[in-house]
Amino acid sequence: ENPLHIPFVWEGGMSFHGGLLGVLAVSALYARRHKFSLLALGDILAVVAPIGIFFGRLANFINGELYGRVASLPWAVNFPQGGDLPRHPSQLYEAVLEGLVLFVVMHFAARRADIRRSPGFLFGLFVAGYSLSRFVVEFYREPDVQVGFFFGYFSLGQLLSLPMLAAGFLLIRHARKPA
Repeated sequence: ENPLHIPFVWEGGMSFHGGLLGVLAVSALYARRHKFSLLALGDILAVVAPIGIFFGRLANFINGELYGRVASLPWAVNFPQGGDLPRHPSQLYEAVLEGLVLFVVMHFAARRADIRRSPGFLFGLFVAGYSLSRFVVEFYREPDVQVGFFFGYFSLGQLLSLPMLAAGFLLIRHARKPA
């Protein structure tokens, strides 16, 4: 229960989207204070972020939180707070897509010299890759009960991922423009 009655966006589990904004704010302050390129700092952070996301999603699975929608698949899981019906282990889907797959993509992209010389490309790739992964997994994840679906079909996580996806592509495009 939320005694302060803060609007639903803060009550929901949108911690990654808000966390990204917090990291951006702190990174901007750090880059400004140390006269460091914010895009270059974003590239550095983006290469290692999938590792943290991977372990965070495993923790979500172990804690039985942020579980998926009801499923009849052989790998469906009964979560203590998820009722009597088995559900998609969406935390594991996220660990694989947002963690492992995105880490591999970032690793190979970071090995290319032309990409390393394009400040903001890796950060844009991370933001776009995370957003796309999150958008897909949200089809299997149970939406926050207090939020539900928008337009009868999309979760808040999907709607918040769309502007992030656009921002990621804009960063990639900006990084690839000739100087």
